[in-house]
Amino acid sequence: MKVALGGSQTKGGLVLLLPLVLSVYGCAGSSPARLSESGSTAGGTHRPRLLKIAAVGDTAMGMTPVLPPEPATYLDPIDGELKGDIVFGNLEGTLTDVSESPKCGIGSSECFAFRAPPEYAHYLAHAGFTFMNDANNHSFDFGQVGEDETIAALHAAGIGQSGLPGEVTTVEAGGERVAILGFAPYSNTASLLDLSAARELIHEADAGADIVVIAIHAGAEGVDAQHVTGAEETYLGEDRGNAEEFAQRAVRAGADLVLGSGPHVLRGMEIYRGRLIAYSLGNFSGYHNFSLEGALGDTVVLHVTLAPDGAFRAGRLASVRLSEAGQPVPDPADTGADLIASLSSEDFGSAAIVVGSNGAISAPR
Repeated sequence: MKVALGGSQTKGGLVLLLPLVLSVYGCAGSSPARLSESGSTAGGTHRPRLLKIAAVGDTAMGMTPVLPPEPATYLDPIDGELKGDIVFGNLEGTLTDVSESPKCGIGSSECFAFRAPPEYAHYLAHAGFTFMNDANNHSFDFGQVGEDETIAALHAAGIGQSGLPGEVTTVEAGGERVAILGFAPYSNTASLLDLSAARELIHEADAGADIVVIAIHAGAEGVDAQHVTGAEETYLGEDRGNAEEFAQRAVRAGADLVLGSGPHVLRGMEIYRGRLIAYSLGNFSGYHNFSLEGALGDTVVLHVTLAPDGAFRAGRLASVRLSEAGQPVPDPADTGADLIASLSSEDFGSAAIVVGSNGAISAPR
């Protein structure tokens, strides 16, 4: 069911109220209507409320004027998977009518500046998204005005966001106060490279919330960047941070779930101190935004169930393949889930998630 819930946003000590529409669902195998707000069943037996999150990677819907012919139904093929108390994506680009990008010179053919019309925020909300990360290398493609218009469009559509410097966004979801923060190695985002400042911001979030979710836009890009290196990574001469060090530090600082994007390919997942770290969820959608050959076109929808204290309880990987037009469609071959299983085992050994039948994921035994 859909319920309108309040959210709060903190930036530099300023608290802003923002509208947010979240999808609230009960525990697996039960109807949402059978759970009261206190977490009791219809028969009166109390049980802890579990938070369900669906998350995807880099999400775009074209580059004006190259846009989907039917944007309202562009994400329909995967609609059944975009459900949860929170449905999260990395918004790889802007939602703005600003036409000139300070990022690209006139006539540049080597620069990518992503924008779609502001009204596309409503298509994202219709598809099921409730929260978007703005901490990435495309959020400032059209400068401050483009970023401001993007945030305004998301809020108008009932979608929360985070990722600006010093920004902590807290939402009510699944009966819990959930703080969501985004980090990337850019001046217009909360910094992925300043580890001490990140730790303090996560501490702040943890003090005011039951569960803390961290988004990181980190690591090199492309088919050669599928592995988590445990070292500082660069791309085109740009410092993209040490994803493993940052994620594990984030958990030690109070993060309960880390959701990665940036490499444009899937990466492995580990359980660290009882918390799930998903290092890259790859590309999710993009109407001619991304290269999609091979592993670049394989992705997943990550479903995660968290205990009230944020500990990982269960999960599922729904495999998805991007069509030639960058449209996500279900992948019955389960390529994405199989790839994550292999990468997780290779990169994290005994800490790797266990991937079972139908993409079910569990903690290592």
